[in-house]
Amino acid sequence: MAIREVFMPALSSTMTEGKIVSWQKAPGEKVEKGEIVVVVESDKADMDVETFYAGFLATIIVQAGESATVGSAIAYVAETEAEIEIAKQQALGKSQPAATASAPAPAAIATPAMPVAQAATSLRSDRPVVSPRARKLAKEYGVSVETLHGSGPNGRITAEDVSAAAGKPPVATIQSVPATPVVAAVIPAAPVAPSAPSLPVNVPSAQVVPFNTLQAAVNRNMIASLSIPTFRVGYTIETNNLDKLYKQVKSKGVTMTALLAKAVAITLAKHPTVNASYSDAGVSHPGSINIAVAVAMPDGGLITPVLQGADKLDLYSLSRMWKDLVDRARIKQLQPQEYSSGTFTISNLGMLGVDRFDAILPPGTGAILAVGASHPQVVASEEGTFAIRRQMQVNMTADHRVIYGAEAANFLKDLALLIQTDAQSLTL
Repeated sequence: MAIREVFMPALSSTMTEGKIVSWQKAPGEKVEKGEIVVVVESDKADMDVETFYAGFLATIIVQAGESATVGSAIAYVAETEAEIEIAKQQALGKSQPAATASAPAPAAIATPAMPVAQAATSLRSDRPVVSPRARKLAKEYGVSVETLHGSGPNGRITAEDVSAAAGKPPVATIQSVPATPVVAAVIPAAPVAPSAPSLPVNVPSAQVVPFNTLQAAVNRNMIASLSIPTFRVGYTIETNNLDKLYKQVKSKGVTMTALLAKAVAITLAKHPTVNASYSDAGVSHPGSINIAVAVAMPDGGLITPVLQGADKLDLYSLSRMWKDLVDRARIKQLQPQEYSSGTFTISNLGMLGVDRFDAILPPGTGAILAVGASHPQVVASEEGTFAIRRQMQVNMTADHRVIYGAEAANFLKDLALLIQTDAQSLTL
């Protein structure tokens, strides 16, 4: 006989707390080993969490919509039905003052330091992996997920798979997380002078919108960045050849993001220090070139999907990978390694018309490149002639503990040379 606590799991290396999206089981229901019992919102994704043990979900401590720190108890699982009431009393006792020494011991004791839940991130041979949104739609449409073949990573069944099986239109616009409640803070009206006429005064109330989990994670990273000794270096790059190439390959599904990522990855292969990062033991050189690209999320905050091994992939594969990453990022279905394994970051606000800006260095990386818009400019030659050339401004923020000014300058010089004179090589 045993009663075990279900702990909030650490679904990523940066996760400090998680938010309960939904419970897949109700108190009193039987659970099997490996069955998904709860969906947790980590820093940047929704993850299915399954049990290690069979038994009964005795009681829920942290309800859907509430948050808990990593390692804290969120529910109790009882091995037998007879222990459910005992588990409820244990959960209630956690919120009460400590019992006196004369208090009787409970009939069953929760096993300490016993992990009960884990993230369901890999394909299991005995049952399909189903996204929370897909599971909900399957119940609504009356579709059996056991008969479906998932189109997601590792065969994961997505909401789109369920919709297709049910003959329903795609549901990409449905959000997987309930809207964060708005808390109103009322500002008191200013006092009225005695001589003022006695008229009603309508003062609009202010609204305080709590940070969602993703925004809170971004905030923590930005604060951590303040402790890094960074410097910035800029460069003007002519983009005529890059723009010409983009017009040639755009119809084949290639994006400007993929072109920039490919150019940066090729240049990083020649400058491994710019792809490195700081560690307490020294400079950490990763085994691959993984380009993270900042993407704004519809409900606030940003995420950095990662193009892993970008220097080894052809341009078309890179573009397909990027589309898949962005699509899944916006419905919060990325796996942790798909947004936390970047070795170099690109932030492109040029697509929004921004001329130039400085980016904040993400912790754990050595550099980030801020890309501005490409505009036609009047350029003078050494011979005194003038011509119209398209140019863009790029600014790199680098960790000075790893990268020095000369290395950063040489990297940008080679990146500019590739884009200006050999852009066609990006298709090879």
